[in-house]
Amino acid sequence: MSDNDARPDTSADGPVDAFTDVSVAGVLQDMVLESTDVEEFLTNLAKLAAGRFSSPDTEVLAAVTLLRPRTKTTVASSNDHAKKMDEIQYAFDDGPCLRAAREVQTHTVADFRTETRFGRYPAAIADHGILSAIGVPIPLDGDANAAMNLYALGADHFTAEDIADAEMLACQAAKSLRTAVRIAKATDTNDHLKAAMDTRTLIDVAAGIIMGQNRCSHDTAMTILKAASSGRNMKLNAVAAVVVQSIGQDLPNTHFDT
Repeated sequence: MSDNDARPDTSADGPVDAFTDVSVAGVLQDMVLESTDVEEFLTNLAKLAAGRFSSPDTEVLAAVTLLRPRTKTTVASSNDHAKKMDEIQYAFDDGPCLRAAREVQTHTVADFRTETRFGRYPAAIADHGILSAIGVPIPLDGDANAAMNLYALGADHFTAEDIADAEMLACQAAKSLRTAVRIAKATDTNDHLKAAMDTRTLIDVAAGIIMGQNRCSHDTAMTILKAASSGRNMKLNAVAAVVVQSIGQDLPNTHFDT
């Protein structure tokens, strides 16, 4: 049995029966639906990757780096140790993960003790016990770039099959990440729309109360509300809430399906 055959295929919550496009896509889809935000999804991705590529005698650390103009940060990691290893790359502004994100191509290191790329970074990371690594790009939309970094405590840990699996995982993760971002944006838009509709309803109810009390038109009632808002230095919806509560009414909510 090879070292790679002995490695468990694990997700954040349980085993993956076979590490294929279909199986990984299904696991990542479940992760998107179960995650409360994008950061949680990426953390689960890092844990999935760490579990998949670790072996009984060699631990693999995983982290996801996000590059934006003039900034770079680890947005998720399998543990604190992985995040600290990423920070070493940032200190030297070079390494397999940073190059993977910038160049949108995979960079592998078999043994940092003999690695001649990346300036002084290989010696620094080797001093922390990391001897091999893979940096795999995660293609994103817009001006941001991302990559997944896999660190192994042993040299020559990653096989050609591991590298192919890591690239497949990153590709599937990119698709799932775009879905997660769209869901997050849609949820945020719906929340703002619901808040706006609730505010509009509150103001309309307050205007109706003023119309009844003063036997005036809707335009006149709105003028009164706006004058009170300006005079009291309060937002219009806050003044409307005072008007509604002044007659013992509960604040209204708009029924809105998200």
